[in-house]
Amino acid sequence: MSDISATHVGSAGGSGRQKALKAFEAAGPLLALIFLMIIGSLMSSSFLGAENLSNVFTRSAIIGIIAIGATFVITAGGLDLSVGSLSALVAGVAIMVMNQATGSFGTGWLLVAAGIVFSLLLGAAAGFFNGAMIVKGRVEAFIVTLGTMGVFRSILTWLSDGGSISLDFALRDAARPIYYGTIGGIAVPIFVFIAIAVIAEVVLRRTRFGRHVAAIGSNRYVALYSAIPVDRVRILTYVIQGLCVGIATVIYVPRLGAATPSTGMMWELEAIASVIIGGTALGGGFGRVWGTVVGVLILGFISNILNLTGFISPYLNGAVQGAIIVIAVLLQRDRSQG
Repeated sequence: MSDISATHVGSAGGSGRQKALKAFEAAGPLLALIFLMIIGSLMSSSFLGAENLSNVFTRSAIIGIIAIGATFVITAGGLDLSVGSLSALVAGVAIMVMNQATGSFGTGWLLVAAGIVFSLLLGAAAGFFNGAMIVKGRVEAFIVTLGTMGVFRSILTWLSDGGSISLDFALRDAARPIYYGTIGGIAVPIFVFIAIAVIAEVVLRRTRFGRHVAAIGSNRYVALYSAIPVDRVRILTYVIQGLCVGIATVIYVPRLGAATPSTGMMWELEAIASVIIGGTALGGGFGRVWGTVVGVLILGFISNILNLTGFISPYLNGAVQGAIIVIAVLLQRDRSQG
């Protein structure tokens, strides 16, 4: 065998191994989820029960919808730390507006629908503000969203006078199906989560906007010279993030019927962790919504297993999530350097 042939065969074998390694890495989050479910079923007999699984999926839907928005922001090379505080502010203000409007609109679905529209508009407006400050103000995303994180939660704390803002009892029955309703035995939040995930995956992978988002995250200046409307796309990713926060808050409010200064606490950590675990590059340039969905479920099942087994205190959930973020980023760094 000639040297050229030998080299070619070796290269082909290496290429095959590289493809297999990439396929394994791509499927990594899904394999981790399957492994986690096997561990959960071995540690608790009730883990795979329909009620427990439905509960995990329903609770995960709220963070999952926010994380889908974060996937767009991070893929474009951005970051949003204000999502938890924005959820609290949107919930509190929407409840106040709906309570005040009961005299004019009654306590039926019409007012609930108006509250939903208001929540989406408020979320989108806050996202636009974040995006405009980052893009037009040329301030780092970390600084802007760290600042608005404090502003949003402080405003909610001021509005609630440090207590809670409760939804009018007459409105709770009308809003209740948004969280507790079912379709064919499956909770409404799960349907909303699936619908948004499918739409977002198509937008990110199959549309020009999605390709622009990835191109900007890969190299903003090359994207600019390629006639991509960089500023507009970057701002739109934050608007999408705000809309997702608004949708998640609409689902969350009927669950507790109130907003407090602790509403949405640490949701930004869970959302970012889900995105990174799912394989989206923290530095931007590559993102996948289905991976984010798997990441959300991994965090949800970890929390569920901790609650069911008492293996470690549920109060350490934040520590577990923080450790997972660090490990996921370390793995991404090793791949990029390897």
